[in-house]
Amino acid sequence: MSFTASVISAKEWGAKPPKKWPDTTRPRYIIIHHTATPNAPNDLSKGTLWGSRSLARSIQKSHMDGFGWDDSGHNFLNTTGGHLLEGRQGSLSAIKKGRSVSSAHAGSTLGNQSPGIENEGTFISYRMNAKQWKSLVDLCVSICNTTKISPDNIKGHRDFSPTQCPGDWLYSQLPRLRREVR
Repeated sequence: MSFTASVISAKEWGAKPPKKWPDTTRPRYIIIHHTATPNAPNDLSKGTLWGSRSLARSIQKSHMDGFGWDDSGHNFLNTTGGHLLEGRQGSLSAIKKGRSVSSAHAGSTLGNQSPGIENEGTFISYRMNAKQWKSLVDLCVSICNTTKISPDNIKGHRDFSPTQCPGDWLYSQLPRLRREVR
């Protein structure tokens, strides 16, 4: 099956070149994150395409300059407006070929070999809006279709390292996400 989610490439949102290109891997999981940034009405992207691109550049700068990583740590970003953006460069082309690029989002080798999806916001108790939820489902469906990852292997960041990510509310929604992806 094909990849049908609409994703803005890193080139399209104005990414800086990575320090080095990542290796590709055979992914086993999809790992769900939250950005731990303000929720609406103070969300950083303001739900707009322009704001989404700006947020992607800001995250890349933080990951490369602040953490010293080679590129954005995550593979994909899902903003409050339901805009999907490529994170670590090469992620989109690799996923379309049934692969993933090694990344830095999960705090473990096993997790970093699988695609990570950052969802804009803090989902401790705050609920994701319908547009953002739909784009998350669409992206997960496309990833599962091309990589043959079972929806049962959609996991939260906290399943791979000690963290509150992706927030209690979003983590509690993973069974629903798996059902909707099937």
